[in-house]
Amino acid sequence: MNRIPQLIVDVYAYFGLHISTDGWLYLFTVISLLAMLGAVSLFISKNVLGPKITRLISLSKAKWDDELHKHRFFRRIAHIATALILYLIVPILLPENERATLFFQKLVIVYLLLSAVGAGSAILNTIESVYNGSLMAQRAPITGFIQVGKLVIVIVALLLIIANLLDKSPLLLLSGLGAITAVLMLVFKDAILGFVAGIQIAANRMLNTGDWIEMPSYGADGTVLQVGLTTVKVQNWDKTISTIPTYALISDSVKNWRGMSESAGRRIKRAINIDIKSIEFCSEEDIEALSKIRHINQYIARKRTELAAYHQDQNIDIQDLVNHRRLTNIGTFRAYLEAYLRHHPKINKEMTLMVRQLPPTATGVPLEIYCFSADKEWINYEGIQADIFDHVMAMLPVFKLRSFQHISDSARI
Repeated sequence: MNRIPQLIVDVYAYFGLHISTDGWLYLFTVISLLAMLGAVSLFISKNVLGPKITRLISLSKAKWDDELHKHRFFRRIAHIATALILYLIVPILLPENERATLFFQKLVIVYLLLSAVGAGSAILNTIESVYNGSLMAQRAPITGFIQVGKLVIVIVALLLIIANLLDKSPLLLLSGLGAITAVLMLVFKDAILGFVAGIQIAANRMLNTGDWIEMPSYGADGTVLQVGLTTVKVQNWDKTISTIPTYALISDSVKNWRGMSESAGRRIKRAINIDIKSIEFCSEEDIEALSKIRHINQYIARKRTELAAYHQDQNIDIQDLVNHRRLTNIGTFRAYLEAYLRHHPKINKEMTLMVRQLPPTATGVPLEIYCFSADKEWINYEGIQADIFDHVMAMLPVFKLRSFQHISDSARI
């Protein structure tokens, strides 16, 4: 008989109790000792070794060990160490009870596998955190692949636990999975679709965390928070969260504003409707007054020279109202707006810039401004756009133009 079992028997004999190593009292004592041993081992690892590990991590300049500590990797390793100690001590405490030894070792193996799952999950979480802090995270998200890794770890651990409890080979269990493939496909349908979609998203850089996307079919319009294995979380501008199936990103229509964010400007494309009745030729008095405007004085001088040369070449008299070419107030206003935008300090002049007429409608002639704001931040962009159209509407009377609007109740009184 080993010394430890004999010591337990001798302790009971000291108190006048005669027990055997295959009796229930001895078994109860062993269970109590195993529980106490496990508790003491965890206490030492958490309260003695834990602070020392934390101190060493705080002195280290590396980031990965901080992330491991944050995700409780070292605490979960302590459970693995405790399981190994218990696995080795069980045969020593139960040398003559093979059935009890086998039973307790099976339980310890289950405990060991569950602890290993926790430690593996902590490692994957650490990899994800370190990756998300790198520049590569801006090119391809890996959350979905991390979740696949966690799922694989759980499945492998589950197979090993079942094989351990049934005393069967894990390979035998894997061969039996073929019979329930259809059921597994149904259970893991979303995970399989999400995994395939994740590969396409990462390979083609279709989406990443931080992107602004619009997906009206799912009520999503905001910033991507997370690209997971089965779902994508989007924080809308009203701070609500929309959850979208990952595979929907490759099967449905998605507008991604990343191109705008990575470009040199954000587009301004807005029109103001001009009342057709206010459009007219400019008189000489009008031209003289408009030529004093700094942005178009050169334009008017150039047009005057161009028109005079045309009339001379075509031998057209200025009294000929049919063939005589003259400046219009809307054309001059359009030239003024284009010059105004080219002198605007917050408009990107290297990108497309134009002021154009759209086809007339029942609400007048749309005069559209098409340019790009150099400031892409939403609030600043809206302010720049509003300032431009404030100026546009305020300058209409200078050119004797009117914007079209329906008659209000106050105008009828």
